[in-house]
Amino acid sequence: MREKDYNLELVRMASFVLVIAIHVSNYFCRAYGEIPDGEYLFSLAVDTFARVSVPCFFMISGALLLGRDEPLEKHWKRIRRFFLALVVWSVIYYLWNTFYMKSDFDLRKIFYVPAEAHLWYLYAMIPIYLALPFLQVMCRHMGPKLEKAFLIIATCAVLANDLLWLLGGELYYDLPLVGDRVYAYYLYIGYYLYKYRDKIRLSQRSAALLCLGGMAVSFGATLAVTVWRGDHYEGALTYGMPFVVLSGAAFFLYMLRVKGGHFQPKERARRVIDLFGGLSFGIYLIHILFLDNYKKHMEPSALSAWIAVPGLIVTITAVSFACVYVIRLTKVGRKIT
Repeated sequence: MREKDYNLELVRMASFVLVIAIHVSNYFCRAYGEIPDGEYLFSLAVDTFARVSVPCFFMISGALLLGRDEPLEKHWKRIRRFFLALVVWSVIYYLWNTFYMKSDFDLRKIFYVPAEAHLWYLYAMIPIYLALPFLQVMCRHMGPKLEKAFLIIATCAVLANDLLWLLGGELYYDLPLVGDRVYAYYLYIGYYLYKYRDKIRLSQRSAALLCLGGMAVSFGATLAVTVWRGDHYEGALTYGMPFVVLSGAAFFLYMLRVKGGHFQPKERARRVIDLFGGLSFGIYLIHILFLDNYKKHMEPSALSAWIAVPGLIVTITAVSFACVYVIRLTKVGRKIT
């Protein structure tokens, strides 16, 4: 059994909290014009910084899974777990939105539109897991030169996709191994950065500056277009945008090399990290219930974002953690979280 890499666990632990931060801060960002400018700027800063989290989730999967030799039974078990979680949580959120949030959802669109927006992650991961055994074989048999060539080609394809998207078009035919989205590309970036983290000629300081620089551009572009349009603009914060990719990759590389890439927490801290890591998937799935409840009863302008954003992040994380901990005490609970 492979020894647990606590640099990756640090990334995982940070990422699931930052995902909650995205959803919380976005609620206030979308209230541009309804809340004071200072609160909007604060919410946007949190939202921009937290955007590294989703790329990191995909990169963790790439670091851990690409290049490995696993039996098909293990792949099937992984796909079955994600599919079961998708079905169960789609039902939960359908009932929640229909009877509590009083919103309409057409079940006939379930193959195209998630019952709750954040479930898109499962829609993305299931096809990736279906292709994973073949991607693993590819990575196991590529040498450094071919790996670098594929990284360059895939990067060019992703940049072309995003440039054409900004211009209102799309490629006539997408690069088959990457597709029309960026998620499989993140998987490969995670694999590549993890494998060559000690050989990449980029200092920790430079990685941090690249991460912050990418965030600054994303923040500035979002703010500029928002002010120009008079409505919050999210296009520059989507996960395929070049500076979001840059920030995510730089953050991931920086975290991989904390403590020289050999971060070893003390026993008590290790137990905490292991516990949070084991519950992170369930926390991701459940936390929207608590955020939705806040949205149902509180307008963005009802409480200052300076208080509400950090308060909600901490509270929702804690309540979600407690709920998932209890749910996972049962066999069924462990299967769906």
